[in-house]
Parts: sequence; structure tokens; C-alpha cells
Amino acid sequence: MKLAGLKSIEKAHDDSVWAATWVPATEDRPSLLLTGSLDETVKLWRADELDLVRTNTGHSLGVAAVAAHPSGIIAASSSLDSFVRVFDVDTNATIAVLEAPSSEVWGMQFEPMGTILAVAGGSSASVKLWDTASWRILSTLSIPRPEAPKPSDKTNSKKFVLSVAWSPNGKRLACGSMDGTICVFDVERSKLLHQLEGHNMPVRSLVFSPVDPRVLFSGSDDGHVNMHDAEGKTLVGSMSGHTSWVLSVDASPDGGAIATGSSDRTVRLWDLKMRAAIQTMSNHNDQVWSVAFRPPGGNGVRAGRLASVSDDKSVSLYDYS
Repeated sequence: MKLAGLKSIEKAHDDSVWAATWVPATEDRPSLLLTGSLDETVKLWRADELDLVRTNTGHSLGVAAVAAHPSGIIAASSSLDSFVRVFDVDTNATIAVLEAPSSEVWGMQFEPMGTILAVAGGSSASVKLWDTASWRILSTLSIPRPEAPKPSDKTNSKKFVLSVAWSPNGKRLACGSMDGTICVFDVERSKLLHQLEGHNMPVRSLVFSPVDPRVLFSGSDDGHVNMHDAEGKTLVGSMSGHTSWVLSVDASPDGGAIATGSSDRTVRLWDLKMRAAIQTMSNHNDQVWSVAFRPPGGNGVRAGRLASVSDDKSVSLYDYS
């Protein structure tokens, strides 16, 4: 397995690019790359040429997270303005505006069947689950706060929620917090199952293995990528190699590798059998906020793709084989 650089767009946005995801292919068009930036815009790019399809506006502050519905028809962007905008991918028509009062949204993801949007509620110490049919809140999953907070901790900032990830079967939701803990919920019962430990600094990114719903990967400011058994509560392994914060982690569709982006300005590819980094890409000259593998599917799509975005305002595309 290896990555090969295909194309980079140097000034893809007018400011730092913090978010990237792939919009799945539909019957009418191939998959698209979706990026969100501090320049307050969301952009859609063609998968292989990185040709700009459209620029979406609608936020009054920078875009911190983006998510795509599994149908490929709708997507969502969240902003530091505390709003989540849900829009039609092909027309940019606004479908819903979700308010996340008094809290930025740093991570969100659609459930694999597309019926729920999970939104990490930052300082609210919770994850809100929105019904994608009515755009009403189905439930709020609260992160347990420490039993004896320090007198100086007036904001409970330790339980600031940064990241969310759905298991492939949609039964579990994991969320990572500023204090390094990861909570795993039984979604159907809205019940906290357990907390996973192993990091002592913010967990900015989470992803479940697409081939094993028990395996959860986490990236943290401690520089480590951890591999957890999300059902058995155990730390399976810890991988190191980045020289600074791990800001993003994503799993390859074949389940054999993960990619990470870091504030050390690199993208790394990790072989999960070896549990080691086997390749380092240095396309960016500032921290890499997001990496995303293209999902399988679409007419004539055989090649694997990985995208990365950075504070240097650029977007890079790699072949994964």
C-alpha cells in the first residue's frame, strides 16, 4: 500500500482549511470533495482534477467541520458562528439551519444509514442527535463530567467535545474530548457504555474501522494514534511517529490502512498489520487539519483517493493503492 501525490491546489481557499470530507457519488455524478475554511466558505471539487465545482457561502464565521450524507444528496457545514447549515449538494439550496447555542461545533457525522446527524457540542459537554427527516433533536448524549471539578474550573472545559464517529452498523457513537477521554454510547438506548482511556491530551479525531465495528482509531494532541476495542474497553495498540499533534485520522475503505494529518505538517500512511507508519507525505507547509479517504462506489471508480487540507490554504490529492 502506498500514496502517490496527484495534485495540489495552493490557494484553494482564502484562509486556513480546517475540514474535508467526500460526498458520495449519486446516479447523476461522481463523488466530490467538500472542504471548509476559516474564509467562511465551503467548496466542492471534482475528485480527480480538483476542479472547483462551486463555492458555498452562508456562514458569518469560519467553517470548522463538514459532513456528507451517505446518499450524496445533502451535506452539512458547521461554523464558529454556532450554526450548522444543511444544504443540497447540487443546488446549494439551504435545507435546514441548526442552532448550537453558546457552543462551537468541532465535529459532526451522519449516521451510516443517513437518518441521524451527530453534532459534537463543544463546551456543552454533549453530542446532539438530529433527525434528518424533521431536523429536530432526537436526543442529547451527555458526557459525564469529573465528579470533583477543580474550584478554578468554572467552565467544565475539560469535557469540551471535539470529535464524533459512528460505528459502521450505526449502533455505537464515540466522541472524543479535550481531556483525552473517549466516550462510547449505545445510540438506541441513549446510554453511555464506557469511557476509553489512553490519551492524556485532546482527542481531535476518531474513526471506526470499516471492516470491524469493534475497532476504533483515535488521534490526539499527545502525538499518538491509538487503536481501541470499543466494545471490550481495551487499548489494542498505540502508534507513534508524528512529532506534534495528530489532528485527523481516517481509515482506508479496505480497512488495511489509516491516514493521519498532523501539526508537524505531514500526512502519514500507517499499515495496520505492521502497526507502523510506512509513508510520510510533506506536501503542506503548515499544519494538516484533515485527511479523508474517498469512499468506494460510483461509476467507473476503481482508484483509491486520499485528500488533505491545511492551514497553508491548500488542498492535496493522492492516489492510494
